[in-house]
Amino acid sequence: MAPRSQPTARQVRLGAELRRLREAAGLKARDVAQLLNSTSAQMSQVEAGNVGVSEERVRRLAANYACVDAELIDALVAMATDRTRGWWEAYRGVLPQVNLDVAEAEHHATYLRDIVITRIPGLLQTPDYARAVFSYMNPGLPEREVDTKVEYRMRRRAVIEGDTPTPYEAIIHEIALRLRVSDRRAARSQLQEILDRVDEGNVTVRVIPTDQDGFAGSGASVMYVGGPLPRLDTGLRDSPTGVAFVDAEAQLDRLRALVRRVETAALDPAASRDFIHRLSKEH
Repeated sequence: MAPRSQPTARQVRLGAELRRLREAAGLKARDVAQLLNSTSAQMSQVEAGNVGVSEERVRRLAANYACVDAELIDALVAMATDRTRGWWEAYRGVLPQVNLDVAEAEHHATYLRDIVITRIPGLLQTPDYARAVFSYMNPGLPEREVDTKVEYRMRRRAVIEGDTPTPYEAIIHEIALRLRVSDRRAARSQLQEILDRVDEGNVTVRVIPTDQDGFAGSGASVMYVGGPLPRLDTGLRDSPTGVAFVDAEAQLDRLRALVRRVETAALDPAASRDFIHRLSKEH
């Protein structure tokens, strides 16, 4: 099988999980390669996500690694055999790979949790809000490219719409709600969009007021993506070079602790809805 030119984050994650199982078993790649009549180079390609792996191969690897966690093995098999070609594939070669990876992660999530300090979460943004952000961050970007970015962002909202929306909770700082990225009309429309989502029951929104004592999490913006098992959760953090995927267990533990800490600073959902409603009346 020819190596992939650009594996997705999900394919890379599968390889990483197989590597972790091997390392936990105390085996070297060459040891496993001999058991499977393969080569160390081929095993490295599998663990890097550069080549696919069959259900049979995943189960054989798990057996050789003495892994008896049936739920984990089944989840890894599902990742290995997934052939989903979602709506995001239409943007391959048009938008950076990381954009497609984010949409794919959201599609497969069992739940989603956003913590955002200075901007409205992407899944809750209106077209006008998204357009203002993209235009400001990329001055001089051709209008056609801005249109594509806005369209992509709006299509991401599919995960919180429809008959079976993914459970989604957003913790938003008051700063993000008050910042007027465009004009008064767009700001009012954005706040109303959040209220509508909350009233539809598709999402839960909690607000961190600016007068909350003891909140030092200005750099806490993160999306937490629930996996089929806690071990397969993923964190998405903004970095200077774009979105960084976090999946190492120690880092996930830190993110979970961060989410719990931020939650203690947020109003409950009912009080948060009232808070947003009052802000909308100010515009």
